Amino acid sequence: MKETAPREAAAANHYLNRDLSWVEFNWRVLEEAQDPTTPLLERVKFLSIVSSNLDEFMSVRVAGIVDQIKAGYTKKDFTGYTPAGLFKRVMKRAAKMVAEQYRTSREITRALAREGIILTSYDELNATQRKAMDEYYHEIVFPVLTPMAVDQARPFPLVHTQSLYLAVVLMKEGEDPEVEPYFAILQVPSNLNRFIEVPCRTNSKKHEYILLETLIEHHIHTLFSGYTPVSVHGFRLTRNADLTLNEEGAEDLLEEIEIQLRRRRWGAPVRLEVQRGIHPYALQQLIEEFEISDNIFEIDGPIDLTFFMKLSGSLQGYDHLRYPPIKPVYPAELENEDDLFLKLRQQDVLVYHPYESFDAVTDFVTQAAHDPHVLAIKMTLYRVSGNSPLIQGLAQAAESGKQVTVVVELKARFDEERNIAWARKLEQSGCHVVYGLVGLKTHAKITLVVRQEPDGLRRYVHVGTGNYNDNTAKLYTDVGLFTTDKIIGEDASALFNEVTGYSAPHNWKAFGVAPTDLMDKLIEKIRREARNASEGKPARIIAKFNSLSNQQMVDELYAASQAGVKIDLIIRGVCCLRPGVPGLSENITVRSIVDRFLEHSRIFYFENGGSEEIYLASADWMTRNLTRRVELMCPAFNKGIQQSLTRILQLNLDDNVKARQLQSNGMYERMTPAAGEPPLRSQFEAMRISSWKTKAREF
Repeated sequence: MKETAPREAAAANHYLNRDLSWVEFNWRVLEEAQDPTTPLLERVKFLSIVSSNLDEFMSVRVAGIVDQIKAGYTKKDFTGYTPAGLFKRVMKRAAKMVAEQYRTSREITRALAREGIILTSYDELNATQRKAMDEYYHEIVFPVLTPMAVDQARPFPLVHTQSLYLAVVLMKEGEDPEVEPYFAILQVPSNLNRFIEVPCRTNSKKHEYILLETLIEHHIHTLFSGYTPVSVHGFRLTRNADLTLNEEGAEDLLEEIEIQLRRRRWGAPVRLEVQRGIHPYALQQLIEEFEISDNIFEIDGPIDLTFFMKLSGSLQGYDHLRYPPIKPVYPAELENEDDLFLKLRQQDVLVYHPYESFDAVTDFVTQAAHDPHVLAIKMTLYRVSGNSPLIQGLAQAAESGKQVTVVVELKARFDEERNIAWARKLEQSGCHVVYGLVGLKTHAKITLVVRQEPDGLRRYVHVGTGNYNDNTAKLYTDVGLFTTDKIIGEDASALFNEVTGYSAPHNWKAFGVAPTDLMDKLIEKIRREARNASEGKPARIIAKFNSLSNQQMVDELYAASQAGVKIDLIIRGVCCLRPGVPGLSENITVRSIVDRFLEHSRIFYFENGGSEEIYLASADWMTRNLTRRVELMCPAFNKGIQQSLTRILQLNLDDNVKARQLQSNGMYERMTPAAGEPPLRSQFEAMRISSWKTKAREF
């Protein structure tokens, strides 16, 4: 019995913790904000992304850890951490990252000032500017403000998650200063611009801005007549944002989610951010109200830097401080084709976003909507844009009498309200809207078009690695496959039948589908590579995805490495596998690419003894994707497309500018060109190679 603990500790040391690995990912995003070779306004965006990433992490992952601690859960996870131990470690690392983020913010703010973009204080304004800001405050801001006193007669008001507030400590005029002060809070209006442009100084071309909370703080006395403000400091609360759904007991899933969205406002407090120097009395009031004492971040600067994203996008005349705009090309195979279906009957087509335009997907759906020979359109929607042309196309198809079935995932976190609105619009247009399977999120990305043709019905299928979102398709790297392959078409029909109706699990001929058999198929392919390596046959695995956290998948990769399989993993975010450990994982490399676009493609390559197999998928190698979601893995049968996908993987493996390699200690080291080796930045190379598909055939 005495040896059990050391054995468990040794086993746990084989794995990296998921949440700590995520923190390291956000550090890599922060490094992009710090990189002086990144254009200044792009650095501003990365700084904002660090904040929005951390907000979600706190409201979901850390919230879950806090729930476990409150429930008295003390069991260690497979990486060796108890919830309490993990919470302490995560908070320590996150606090260090936030401090570094604000140091970077001050550095960037100084760099912006040198370019004539100035974040100023009220005291630095001249008389003309102060007059203009005073007028703006009294005419625009003051009427919107609602000061809320906290005392025996007026209980603490509801504080909304991730909204900026001011904590105000006051003394009554003429009252003994030794008397306990008065306390009030004030929400900074989220429907007004956080940054306000100040009129230019005479003969100046500089752009000056003042933050909304700074303007309110200067005029705080206008809200409390008869009282003297002692201190005014910002604070922000993050609540648990995970929804607790009773899907089986809900008569209407849409209504149940709407109820839970309203309850999200009252989620348990998880994190409190306070402005440095906050009055002790104000801090004590907040701690007592929110019952939070061990997850408080003291912020040395403006709380919530997500506003930087809007500032960066709104500035005119500063294109020299941004990346040149990308101009996605229309896929050459489909260009100048009036009839996409005619072309797709002739050949499969691979599209690589954002280098190739998402318009090809939109045109596919739109043409199907207007084609009199199309009988049915079926599609999954997980996250769509605010004004999606795909929604319009599907609605038009239904209105013209076609059978249109849309699987809308209402549980897509933080997009629930938007998806509810789309679901209602589609239903009003006559579409059959399905909300997926109980207990599972539908994360697969697939469209099926059924068309009547002279030789019978034909199925046209689009399978992708990313969401059907025309906006994110400009910012994320994803691949999509158009095909009329008969086997893939049959599997596509079976998949929709399984999701929308009552169907026994299908015997998939081409697809791997979670949660039924995707994980089993991946494991079988990894084990096949291990057998081939043991027998001296060609054996290699290259896999690109966003996260790896499933213990069994990690163990299978370890076993394949021990059998001699060369394994290259391209993982943007979380990785629980510890590479480069002698006797365990010395044949495995893990690299992460964080660059201008969000790496989002899922592509899996298996050498298979020389008979190469390559797949595109919607799934990461996480437990939730493999066991609790409807996910899809689709093979590329066409040799040319296989080579194109292999070229994408090779570009990623060759990156020596924006790639970081994971070390066995859990840290990442930036890769640099070897002596005499030219620098290669995979995303820029993909943009530069306009004929990358042709070049892929030379690989």
